[in-house]
Amino acid sequence: MSTIVIEHLARVEGHGGITVELQGDTVGDVRFDVFEGARLLEPLLKGKRYDEVAPIVSRICSICSAAHTLTSLKATEDAFGIRVSPQTDLLRELLLRGESIESHALHIFLLAVPDYLNYPSAIALAADKPAAVLLGLRLKKLGNLMQETIGGRAVHPVNPVVGGFGKTPSLDQLIELRSGLMQASADSDAVIDLMAALPAADFCRSETYYAALRSPNVDSYYSGDEVMVVSAGNRAIVPAADYRSLTNEKAVAHSHAKHSTFRGNPFMVGSLARLTVNPRRLTGKLAVAMKRLKLTLPADNPMDNNKAQALELINDVERSLEIIEQLLREGVKDERAMPAKPRAGTGTAIVEAPRGLLIHCYTYDEEGRIVSADVITPTALNAASMEQHFRRAVEQCPERDEAVIARRLGMIARAYDPCISCSVHLVRKR
Repeated sequence: MSTIVIEHLARVEGHGGITVELQGDTVGDVRFDVFEGARLLEPLLKGKRYDEVAPIVSRICSICSAAHTLTSLKATEDAFGIRVSPQTDLLRELLLRGESIESHALHIFLLAVPDYLNYPSAIALAADKPAAVLLGLRLKKLGNLMQETIGGRAVHPVNPVVGGFGKTPSLDQLIELRSGLMQASADSDAVIDLMAALPAADFCRSETYYAALRSPNVDSYYSGDEVMVVSAGNRAIVPAADYRSLTNEKAVAHSHAKHSTFRGNPFMVGSLARLTVNPRRLTGKLAVAMKRLKLTLPADNPMDNNKAQALELINDVERSLEIIEQLLREGVKDERAMPAKPRAGTGTAIVEAPRGLLIHCYTYDEEGRIVSADVITPTALNAASMEQHFRRAVEQCPERDEAVIARRLGMIARAYDPCISCSVHLVRKR
């Protein structure tokens, strides 16, 4: 028996590895080893007031802090029966788009592209191909500016509050964002040119279950209260309040991240899942780009998540421009946040973070203090699916060269764009 061990996955957030045991040509145990320490934010929330919760949970991650903030606020508002204004919905969507632009640009150009071109890092890539890295940095900077403008700062936003925002962005700030987004729109062709020119990564084929928020507005990361699971032409709906039938978390011996399955099957969340569940957004420029990238849906190759992120990056820019134009056309009102009237109850919220479904569920007492909390992140949901795709990649590799297998496994892991630090939380006793 031989064992392939990737002790530390490079170019991902957090600490994790991969172990594959081989017995001749037979693939034995395959493990996505998450040894990041358990995050104790959920018990830390117990007893906290409703207006303290979002600032705490945003610290789960510096990359997805806006998504954690907005999902937290949405869950609290659900518990208290607060309905925010249409302008607040638009601004929250714009904040999430900024985070997605920043995150996707970071992943595609600095983490994933070096894999395809056989560079060990973005620094090495920049020495030979500076245009690609500069394009990614330019888009990432725009995403940061959007988060700073709407959220109050680029990381761990302070401006979103229960019921709305502390301060409304000014017209001048929105006009500045529009200018940056117009430049980014002009960069769209360069994004697709780069992705279309990358070597094929066709070394893992597997039928995959996909899960994503079904948006009532066709194209939204924030609105919606139902998850759709798609597999082999079949579709199932999971209401937000019934999220545990989807997450179905179970502790595994080799990982601090628990595994989830839907009806016994691992499932994938993220960009590829969102496009699979909401294909109607793939029109116009996106349809042309999708054809250039040779992406078909539903896909059976997890590496296609990189292509899906590129398509979303373009869509994020175009949708952000539409939101800003609407705000400028209708006029931005200096709104106060909707008043919060604490009450005992439970609220659940699901939002699409850059890496996929993000779920927050809180139970409050009559004074508006947390009784219990549950936070489930995209990478935790993806853990079982990643292991499935690792296994398929090894099984489908015609040679047993450890270096070849290790490289392919690392590429698949990075294609999922995991945020390992987000994936670990306390085991619940029920």
